Amino acid sequence: MGRVTDLASFAPLLAPEGQTLLAALRDHDPAQELAAVSRLRRDHPAELVTAAVGQARLRQRAVAKFGAEDAYRMYFTPNGVEQSTRASVGSYRAGRMKALGIRSVADLCSGIGGDAIALARAGISVLAVDRDPLTAEVARANAEALSLAELIEVRCADVTEIDTAPFDAVFVDPARRGGRGRIFDPESYSPPLSWAVEAARRAPHAALKVAPGIPHEAVPAEAEAEWISDGGDVKEAVLWFGTEPGARRATLLPSGAGLTGRGLPDPAVRPVGRYLYEPDGAVIRAHLVAEVAEELAGGLIDETIAYITADALVPTPYAAAYEITDELPFNLKKLKALLREREVGTLTVKKRGSAVEPEEIRRRVKPKGPNAATVLLTRVAGAPTMLIGRPAGGGR
Repeated sequence: MGRVTDLASFAPLLAPEGQTLLAALRDHDPAQELAAVSRLRRDHPAELVTAAVGQARLRQRAVAKFGAEDAYRMYFTPNGVEQSTRASVGSYRAGRMKALGIRSVADLCSGIGGDAIALARAGISVLAVDRDPLTAEVARANAEALSLAELIEVRCADVTEIDTAPFDAVFVDPARRGGRGRIFDPESYSPPLSWAVEAARRAPHAALKVAPGIPHEAVPAEAEAEWISDGGDVKEAVLWFGTEPGARRATLLPSGAGLTGRGLPDPAVRPVGRYLYEPDGAVIRAHLVAEVAEELAGGLIDETIAYITADALVPTPYAAAYEITDELPFNLKKLKALLREREVGTLTVKKRGSAVEPEEIRRRVKPKGPNAATVLLTRVAGAPTMLIGRPAGGGR
């Protein structure tokens, strides 16, 4: 119910009556949606009410990515909310482009314009291209709504037919979802990664947004690969051209901390020490665990597990630290007895290298009491192990 699916249903939202409806629906409660629709249909056309309610719902979802101030002024499609870049990530990437001296960008597969908005706010002029007429119109409306139309030209066209020669840089965000959900093969992106790479090679600078799970062997030799996390969640990988060929980088937002690979060998496996460090997902995806382990004077607890152990607590933005109090072979009865003895009622369960689900652990041990603990289900030197501890200061 309430989805804008074509230009005919979207255009009326931009007219005064549509704007009035959207303003009235800003704080609407989805649980009261049927009542709101019935009330609004007394004074407005049913089709317009349906479109406005759908747009209001999308704006509420978009707040998490764009913030309330922008989200409630912008327009969205269902795919646009799902696939658009988080504003913090787009702003960071636009900042890198500005630092490279880039003044104009061809934004190919621009979607609803999230990246174009970030680039324009960095003072960069943008040609935003998308082949879907509705998506292009939504991007155009967003440029107008945020007073950026002077810097953003929106064009509805096939990106493969765009001449990018006049631009300082190319940005490509291929579609990575199909009718069956997420697409993992880069050559099944739309357009394929190979086409995007060729477009990048023809430009002075380029950035290609790809899934964070991209295999390292799929990264072209002349590209820098950067994995970006925001608030601890890995959001994307970017292949940069015209920067540092072969570099591997992890960037953590909102701090902006950045780690670049130095080609270190894998850390040695060693016994569990007093502290355990859980590297940020971007660090793991970028294969930079060795760089963090060197910084911490630590080693791995298992050659296949990205947990670092060390004897000292060292401040680092690249990993969360835990002080380990107990190391036990995996045994739920022993865990339950230990937690009961320590009166642990607040239990955080994390896992890496274990098939057991955290919810199953909580259900089975039934924590109860005033104290808190963290259980890390993992492998130590190949053996299923439970590490019990608590968050320690000094991590990220």
